[in-house]
Amino acid sequence: MDSFYFFISFTLLLALSSLRRVNGNTELRALMELKSGLDPTNRFLKSWNSDGDPCSGLFEGIACNEHRKVTNITLQGKGLSGILSPAVAELKCLSGIYLHYNSLTGEIPKDISNLTELSELYLNVNNLSGTIPPEIGGMSGLQVLELGRNQLTGGIPTEMGSLKRLTVLSLQYNRLNGEIPASLGNLFMLRSLDLSSNHFFGTIPSAIAAMPKLELLDVRNNSLSGVIPSALKKLGEGFQFGNNPGLCGDGYAKLRVCTPFDNVNINQVDPLGQLTNHTFPDHNTQSTILDTNCYQTHCSKSSKLPQIAIVAGVIISTITVVSVGFLIVFRYRRGKQKIGNTSDSPESRLSTDQSKDYCRSGSSPLVAIEYSNGWNPLGDGREGSRLHDQHLSNFRFSLEQIESATQSFSETNLLGKSSFSIVYKGTLIDGSLVAVRIINLTSCKSEEEEFLKGLRLLTSLRHDNLVRLRGFCCSRGRGECLLVYNFASKGNLSKYLDSEDGSNRVLNWPTRVSIINGIAKGIGYLHSREGDKPAIIHRNISVEKILLDEQLNPLIADSGLSKLLADDIVFSTLKVSAAMGYLAPEYVTTGRFTEKSDVFAFGVIILQILTGQQMLSNSMRLAAASCKYEDFMDIHLKGNFSEPEAVKLANIAVSCTQECPEERPTMDVIIQDLRESFDGS
Repeated sequence: MDSFYFFISFTLLLALSSLRRVNGNTELRALMELKSGLDPTNRFLKSWNSDGDPCSGLFEGIACNEHRKVTNITLQGKGLSGILSPAVAELKCLSGIYLHYNSLTGEIPKDISNLTELSELYLNVNNLSGTIPPEIGGMSGLQVLELGRNQLTGGIPTEMGSLKRLTVLSLQYNRLNGEIPASLGNLFMLRSLDLSSNHFFGTIPSAIAAMPKLELLDVRNNSLSGVIPSALKKLGEGFQFGNNPGLCGDGYAKLRVCTPFDNVNINQVDPLGQLTNHTFPDHNTQSTILDTNCYQTHCSKSSKLPQIAIVAGVIISTITVVSVGFLIVFRYRRGKQKIGNTSDSPESRLSTDQSKDYCRSGSSPLVAIEYSNGWNPLGDGREGSRLHDQHLSNFRFSLEQIESATQSFSETNLLGKSSFSIVYKGTLIDGSLVAVRIINLTSCKSEEEEFLKGLRLLTSLRHDNLVRLRGFCCSRGRGECLLVYNFASKGNLSKYLDSEDGSNRVLNWPTRVSIINGIAKGIGYLHSREGDKPAIIHRNISVEKILLDEQLNPLIADSGLSKLLADDIVFSTLKVSAAMGYLAPEYVTTGRFTEKSDVFAFGVIILQILTGQQMLSNSMRLAAASCKYEDFMDIHLKGNFSEPEAVKLANIAVSCTQECPEERPTMDVIIQDLRESFDGS
């Protein structure tokens, strides 16, 4: 009997082992078939081997869950120029496909609809053709569908209205036509709908205007007409409708007022129906011919002269505007990507089906940083590019990631403005808060290589007391460079000075000491030479440039920023610095910044922190030099400070602000002095 049970157990083990091997081989075979389609010349996916393990971490762009099932394919911007094989449908546990910013051709396989676990599908910025498979409407888990900037034709399938979990639908810059289906109004979770730069005609369905969570609707550069639903006014600037001469509506500054003729359903005529050989640019060097025969079910047979006249006017103006606008906008703004909402992630989906649980991903989608093909000093980021820089490629954000994070640069997110930049607060897809500094390209260094050196330097800086640069985006369409920094929740140090009654934002003594120590360490790091990092002179340190995080730790902002900016812009920013007393006296005669000029500014900041005042009087300076702390210490401390520590800090401040730069200590000496005096705090 024992031998019988042993035999049964052994047989079951063999069967399970065989089953696991068969399942593993199924996914491996699917990946190899997928590879042969995506990369037929085996240039970019050499790590995908038929005898390898997809979940070993060696297959580039492949992520697996705890059950060793493939969950993510992340190959954006890899130079792939093949097709998307139907074999992708064999990877049943896929939750994310990221193949954007490549040069894929062919059609979207309808088999992709079998991926019921897929939540994010990014196929934008390729050369895909054919129609949108209506079968996609059955992908109930889909949350983000990015198909923009391809060569797709036909209409939007009415089945798309069944994607109840969809938050982002982007179809911009294709050759889609027909009417916008009213079924899209069933997408109650949809936040962003981009249909711009296509050939859609007819009216904007009122059902779309009624979608409860819609924040962005972009229908620019189409042939839409008729009355705009009044409910779209709630979107404000989130509703983009330009270059649709047939549209009308009341209360829109850039839109004509409706007339009685607008109630006539002239939209049954396809405005591009007469153009059978209209040429548009594609992603390749050759142009392709667009077959724009109108759908007969949408063609009007009316012979009313007023109606024909109106249609003719719409046709002529629309063709002219769309053609010219498409050529211009397509060339400069094709590197965009919409970002989905994170409140309903793939991991949060619930199911009583254990086979689906087996597919749950243990790793999050790898879409933190994308490519941006606007104004782009890095070329296209692919092999052979003159200025290809893998380090910088790891820090690149797409313009629409930043637009999504800042709610299209909403005024409610505006943090501040200066003579050369604007700063907005934003929230990235992972929920982290950032500050986005927008700099006009005219303020940047004109030489690309110098600009690139500045970017490399900024992205390489790492210190606990520096504001971290998360990434950047350079947009030719906007004519701007956008820098994405970690957000400092407590604002800048100046907010904690000049308190009128002492009741708000008064820093206690230990916090002031900690802030001074942190600033010293941050400047010391900038002045140091570590590895390939050169010594960096900040040039513009002030309490405005000292940000505080949630724990009131100091973070120096704008470190190395002068390496990006034109010299005249850097010079103009010094006016405020000089007025506040931060500018070292030797700059007036030499016109040069040195490490000792940063030390001078640091000394001024110490005095400001001790006195609680931004504007320092001569009497305060003299009191500090004479160690008469009762005459210079912040009265709002109410005596709650260490007198020996206050005297020590005052002495350091005085030594840092000596008129002769040779008499000032280096930051290394200052840091050592602080460490010895404050027990390494």
